[in-house]
Amino acid sequence: MSGGVTEAALAVERAVAAPEPRRAGTGARLGASALNRLAPLLGLAGLLTLWFAGGLVLESVPAYAAFAGFAPGPALASFAELIASGEAWRAAAPSLARIGQGLAAAFLLGAPLGLLVGSAPLAERILQPPFQLLRMISPLAWMPVAVLAFPSWDGAIVFLIAAAAIWPILFSTAAGVKRVDPVWLAMARNLGAGRLAALRAVIVPAVLQDILTGLRLALGVAWIVLVPAEYLGVTSGLGYAINDARDTLSYDRLAALVLLIGLIGYALDSVLGRLAARARWIPTS
Repeated sequence: MSGGVTEAALAVERAVAAPEPRRAGTGARLGASALNRLAPLLGLAGLLTLWFAGGLVLESVPAYAAFAGFAPGPALASFAELIASGEAWRAAAPSLARIGQGLAAAFLLGAPLGLLVGSAPLAERILQPPFQLLRMISPLAWMPVAVLAFPSWDGAIVFLIAAAAIWPILFSTAAGVKRVDPVWLAMARNLGAGRLAALRAVIVPAVLQDILTGLRLALGVAWIVLVPAEYLGVTSGLGYAINDARDTLSYDRLAALVLLIGLIGYALDSVLGRLAARARWIPTS
């Protein structure tokens, strides 16, 4: 009798205890998911904390008192003023136009060259050495040449942006072409597709994600080159605005412009990142 009672008690204990691991596992997964979602905010909070700490140092050390405008308080107040007055858009619009023109030129030249280098081994052997040599030259080193070669400052700046942006697009496209599954190309040939048809129907869709990834990398490089390039003779753009704030010792405005550059660049990078993530192509059978 006592044995039967003991077995029944053990069965009840097992029935009660069995769901616990599942609940614990579910709780752990929910916690990991919440932490994963909060991770970007934690990173931004850490950056903001460092900024506040740096601002306290600037405000408390007399030797750095002249640079107190870089502290979060004055900088954020100046940033709000830039937005409210419309000055942020007036400064950003010319820069975005130059970035767009430079990236367009780099794409129109770099993507076809990448397709050629990736699909033709002989072309790769011929073009790889000069391309690698040119890639290692800083785009800003072309500044004197650009000023002499183009009749306008805008043209020189667009050239410098294109010179910086072309290489990520070219090499990313070439790498994508090399990864195209040969079975897809064989199927296209078996269906009667010629070189151009296979390029249009198979290769370009297959490497679209690589092209967009290269364009994303090119944007990052071009966005870095933009500000020093706009130190040239133009009187508009984010680089000109930063130079003007430096010359007038408006450090709060300078910090606000730096923040604006970072936010715009982050937004553009996020858009291209999402497009690249959605561009994965799988051929239909």
